[in-house]
Amino acid sequence: MDYEKKIINPRREGLDEELLANCAEMTNVLSVSAVFSDALNRDGVMDHEIKFRSTNQPFIGTALTVKLKPGDIVDCLPIFDIAKPGDVVVIDANGTPNTSIWGGLMSGLARAAGVVGAVVDGSVRDTDEAKVLGFPVASRSVSPRAAHSAYTGRTEPIEINVPVTCGGQIVHPGDLVVADELGVTVVPYDLLAEVYPAAAQLAENEKKVREEILNGATVEQLLAKFGRI
Repeated sequence: MDYEKKIINPRREGLDEELLANCAEMTNVLSVSAVFSDALNRDGVMDHEIKFRSTNQPFIGTALTVKLKPGDIVDCLPIFDIAKPGDVVVIDANGTPNTSIWGGLMSGLARAAGVVGAVVDGSVRDTDEAKVLGFPVASRSVSPRAAHSAYTGRTEPIEINVPVTCGGQIVHPGDLVVADELGVTVVPYDLLAEVYPAAAQLAENEKKVREEILNGATVEQLLAKFGRI
């Protein structure tokens, strides 16, 4: 059966750029991945194996999704034809543990394109170089073995801007990706207008709770005032 080996869909249109910018400003919130998960009623959290492998630098941005084929993992260089500042590259590499499809040069190219981070359900390498670049990469594993693209020249089969599964979560192009040293939370874009104000309010409440704790408030007082801890 014939099938298209390279599918690059256009970017999702009609995104609320002001809303996305407001979300991105929350990178300085403590435990921001947990805050957004709480605002989603504990939903949206990727598997705990998806964790930072380079720098512990929180990032928040919109998903630029990549789907690779099991057993034929290639470099995802075509993303740089459409990557925009504020993107998060989210790669479904089927959890492949020993073949890396993201390395130091990819981190450099991504940083130059304004990409704020990468999340890979699979393996990455050159994490030392990513640290030097200050580019955050989260993945399921780390391995020195490269994909075959450098030897074969192939960058297909690949699908870009399609729904993918990453860390047990379905991610659509344009969804919000929130990552920090705790893990990664995905917020469906269609829910973002509702989730963002809830997350912002939770962050503000937690800031107030911390201040109350430092001022000697008891658990009973905190529960009476805020309803949760």
